[in-house]
Amino acid sequence: MNSEQRLTMIRRLSDAYGVSGFEDLAAAEARRWIDETRYAVREDHMRNLIIQPKAADGEVRILLDAHSDELGFMVQAIKPNGTLTFLPLGGWAANTVPAHKVKVRNRRGEYISGVVAAKPVHFMSESERRAPSEISAMVIDVGSHSLEETRDVFQIEIGAPVVPDVTCEIQREKGLIIGKALDCRIGVAALLETLDQIDPAVHRNHVAACLSSQEEVGDRGIQTALHQLEADVAIVFEGCPADDTFTEDWLCQTAMGKGLMLRHMDRSIIANPRWMRQVLTLAHDRGIPVQESVRSGGGNNGAMIQLSQRGIPTVVLGIPVRYIHSHHGIACLADVEAAVALAKAVIDTVSAADVDGL
Repeated sequence: MNSEQRLTMIRRLSDAYGVSGFEDLAAAEARRWIDETRYAVREDHMRNLIIQPKAADGEVRILLDAHSDELGFMVQAIKPNGTLTFLPLGGWAANTVPAHKVKVRNRRGEYISGVVAAKPVHFMSESERRAPSEISAMVIDVGSHSLEETRDVFQIEIGAPVVPDVTCEIQREKGLIIGKALDCRIGVAALLETLDQIDPAVHRNHVAACLSSQEEVGDRGIQTALHQLEADVAIVFEGCPADDTFTEDWLCQTAMGKGLMLRHMDRSIIANPRWMRQVLTLAHDRGIPVQESVRSGGGNNGAMIQLSQRGIPTVVLGIPVRYIHSHHGIACLADVEAAVALAKAVIDTVSAADVDGL
């Protein structure tokens, strides 16, 4: 994969529609970038994309994971005036939701443009102006005049997925990516590029992968995928929240442009300290820029992987993204390259003896 292909892949993955539970288009886009002469690829009933090498088993079984879903919404009901009430899919901050364009999938599979609307300020009382934003007070307006028009002409129905309407922009000269769904399509891109750099026919280790579904609503997809995969160790790629614009310098642990982030702890996981130390030492020895973090919040698929089977030692390679869990994120291409470099270094060097010591 050359640099031009990498940029095209990142852009197309970011633009692909795939809110939690409806990852079909995102999974299909990811599949385009997998060499199916080297890897067997299948999709299960949870929309997990399972990727396994066609070569025989190796010395160490390594699982790579990144989740393919993104934050979005689901239509809850159609009001008499034709607007849509909706519920969030994933952890939105309510104040970031209104005044953005979205796409609503109708029963024909078409994506219809709409706007998330809140009560206009001109019609608010003083107490309403001071009140915090609540998603329950918002609607999606597709330009309809009635329930019947929304249902019969726009052909939108209850349960329809809704995705942010954002087009990815890559500023090559600045090394920046601005787009939606970088949590975790930026991780999906890093995983796919890592696989592209491995030849399973000659590699001494066995590297399988999962592009997992429904991470944003409770790490659901990876739980079913783990029944289909065996692993000795795991690497999770994740688009993680950059903290360099709203955090004091002394506490900043996930700055964009300063390398990937390895997380010792969040509210879902305490990383295996021996596996973490091996990976950190390898990064320092290879001159790969890394940051370390300890978080009071957050969560990721690594927690489910670490608790599965015999307890799979798991390290999370976080690519910093500013303003994730909103319509627009900003990431740095150099951090993606660092994640790929470290994952490839781990895959190439980890041995059975290393795993025995974990």
